[in-house]
Amino acid sequence: MTTSKKIMPDTIDLFGMKIHAVDMPAAVSTVLEWCQEPRQGACRYVVTPNVDHTVMYQSNVALQQAYDKASLVLADGAPVVMASRLLRKSLPERVAGSDLVPAIFEASAEQPLRAFLLGAAPGVADRAAAVIEQRWPGVEIVGTLSPPLGFEHDERENERILQSVADCQPDLVLVGLGAPKQELWISRHAEKLEAKAALCIGATIDFLAGEKNRSPRWMQRLGLEWVHRMASEPSRLAKRYLRDAWVFPQLVWREWRGC
Repeated sequence: MTTSKKIMPDTIDLFGMKIHAVDMPAAVSTVLEWCQEPRQGACRYVVTPNVDHTVMYQSNVALQQAYDKASLVLADGAPVVMASRLLRKSLPERVAGSDLVPAIFEASAEQPLRAFLLGAAPGVADRAAAVIEQRWPGVEIVGTLSPPLGFEHDERENERILQSVADCQPDLVLVGLGAPKQELWISRHAEKLEAKAALCIGATIDFLAGEKNRSPRWMQRLGLEWVHRMASEPSRLAKRYLRDAWVFPQLVWREWRGC
């Protein structure tokens, strides 16, 4: 994994992944430090495994490789953190991508930040940009782009995206393309992406734009955010969450027996 000049935190081996044992303040300071430094040989990027990512990771070799190349792997899913404690490989806390982004923006009051929004449906990123710049004056959204369906298989379209980012020279790119597409895309293009850091953040752009609503805080604290999301988009998410509910406990049991 790519490392910064500071000493990187320890990792926990969990479900085949190496997850960094950091809390939210440490994650924020690490990303902001990258954004202050000159760009390295490739854009550093962050992935945030939840239960669904964990299940996909077991059989998706390309996703495994993308995680191996990531500079920071943060436990997004509350069940992943709970499992780490059950397995005596305790992670300090959940660091959800949808919480990390606002925390980074909040910390940018004294450190101006140039950000680029990549993802979401047409117009959504523009609405998110307006919200961000009004709420966090220290953040400048220097560009937005909503790639067309199937763009990841079109080299011309990928080059257009990379050029759009290069023209804006952001410190940070928020990649909201959904998993595993966003992780596979950033892994493939990190060397050409002209930004200092990138975050794979799923539906966060939609949340910031008000396009989708997150679950209440009490559900997040209890690890029930997935219930809210499934109820909000049952036709898209029900099959996925049912699969995860069947497979994830088996992964925990397998990890327990291997301890």
